[in-house]
Amino acid sequence: MHIPPVLKGRNVSRRQFITGGSALAALYALKPPKQVFASAHTSGIVPQNASNTFDLTIGWANVNILDKPQRVPTMNGGVPGPILRWREGDNLHLNIHNTLDETTSIHWHGIRCPAHMDGVPGLSFAGIEPGARFTYRFPVKQSGTYWYHSHSNMQEAMGLYGAIVIDPKEPDPNNYDRDYVILLSDWSDVAPHTIINKLKFQDDYYNFRQRTAVSFFLDAKKSGVWPTLKDRMQWAGMNMSATDISDVSGIIYTYLMNGCAPAANWTGIFKPGERIRLRFINASAMTFYDIRIPGLQMDIIQADGNNVEPVRVDEFRIGVAETYDCIVQPQNDQAYTIFAQSEDRTGYARGTLAPHSGMSAPVPPMDERPVRTMVDMGMAMHEGHDMGGMDMHDMPMHQATKTHAPPLNVENQNRAAMPINRLADPGDGLQNNGRRVLTYADLRATHPATDQRPPSREITLHLTGNMERYIWGFDGKKFSEAEPIPLRLGERVRFTLINDTMMEHPIHLHGLWSELENGNGLYNPIKHTIIVQPGGKLSYLVSADTPGLWAFHCHLLYHMDLGMFRTVVVS
Repeated sequence: MHIPPVLKGRNVSRRQFITGGSALAALYALKPPKQVFASAHTSGIVPQNASNTFDLTIGWANVNILDKPQRVPTMNGGVPGPILRWREGDNLHLNIHNTLDETTSIHWHGIRCPAHMDGVPGLSFAGIEPGARFTYRFPVKQSGTYWYHSHSNMQEAMGLYGAIVIDPKEPDPNNYDRDYVILLSDWSDVAPHTIINKLKFQDDYYNFRQRTAVSFFLDAKKSGVWPTLKDRMQWAGMNMSATDISDVSGIIYTYLMNGCAPAANWTGIFKPGERIRLRFINASAMTFYDIRIPGLQMDIIQADGNNVEPVRVDEFRIGVAETYDCIVQPQNDQAYTIFAQSEDRTGYARGTLAPHSGMSAPVPPMDERPVRTMVDMGMAMHEGHDMGGMDMHDMPMHQATKTHAPPLNVENQNRAAMPINRLADPGDGLQNNGRRVLTYADLRATHPATDQRPPSREITLHLTGNMERYIWGFDGKKFSEAEPIPLRLGERVRFTLINDTMMEHPIHLHGLWSELENGNGLYNPIKHTIIVQPGGKLSYLVSADTPGLWAFHCHLLYHMDLGMFRTVVVS
């Protein structure tokens, strides 16, 4: 497929960005030879114009992803919405026109902006009513890879999301020749409210890979009869399932890459020897992905929009709402598969990097499904777990002390008796798989933290839930029962999170940076979304430098909607 010539220094219509077919994205080049590409399913790339103004429309559109048109809320008519390309240091005006028959909103995920521009209805603003227009105005104080999504009426789960690429004011320290957004999402023809109702009726409704008598004998052959029997009895006694990896699985989800189902084979073109920057964004409602490109190593250069010292890996896990940028440099004149398998191994998203259009490479088989252990139940010390190479002496002192856990009740099914530091653990299903897998312990910022003060206090929160009732919360309370978390403007605090549940939770604090304490001191990585592993305990530092009401929640959409949400008030 022919790639259109580089277009520079003039406004280009949407039609000029989209080339035919479902395989290859169109391109827009701001700084040749670097190029950013959009999916054939998006409504193009919207570059910044001279007035720094964007006019964007939210409306219903018939989207055909699985050969079955669905009427969904979209930005500029596509799923995903257009890639927005901004410049650090500019003052933006984003005019959002709502042509839906319901209220909508846009949250700029990871973007540091005033609270009333953050886009959370009922918290930071009133929302955008049907037929109305709202203008977001804020200065761009950062660079990197981010994304946007609706914070209204489950619209995010139906396709109202898209990528943001912000070019730095200073020369980028990472050299690359070509620039692709790889936006991952989960797609279902079933309405999100219907999915929630099914989960509340039966929490494992979409978990169709339970352990059976056959798997008992297979496990007994590997581990012995008595250890296997003991393990099964422990799980039965807790009325929980060791195969409960994801609440919603590939039985109902199709996993998309840049809006393309696996069979559509999204393709990015390269010339052998080029350095290609891949900007991975997980815009899913409920799915974690494990990403690799067989035959290529990836140099991780950025996490959640912030530069990190390059880490060479074969694979990495990306939680919902996280972003990772990496550099790959294919030398051979051949195709490579970008493979993103869901954490529960019930499906995958897939695309291709190739020197020519129409090429493909083998799709690797999915790995064996993970199985939860007592480590995930917060009983690691009883299992002799090695904590990914760490022990209690490796942890900061505040992580090794006891905390007051919420009592077990109808909204808190489990309590981690011995939560541990899992920052050097790549996550369930990735340990000892023969590949070099990224962990949070590998992330080291390229520049020291701006605020070098020690925290004045610590806020400890337990992540809690009850799968039988499908209720989620912090400290055993859902949002409607919880008080806001007050922070004084200018103070520096430590948040410590303890995961009492057997699922990973990507926790997102709006409006403020989260400096993950992973042992790198002033060079701790700065993130906007942090995965807390089952039975895990971690901490991060927050400088309350921007006043307002800020959302603080799990980014698994159904967990947030059913209670794992708090308000942080900076005043």
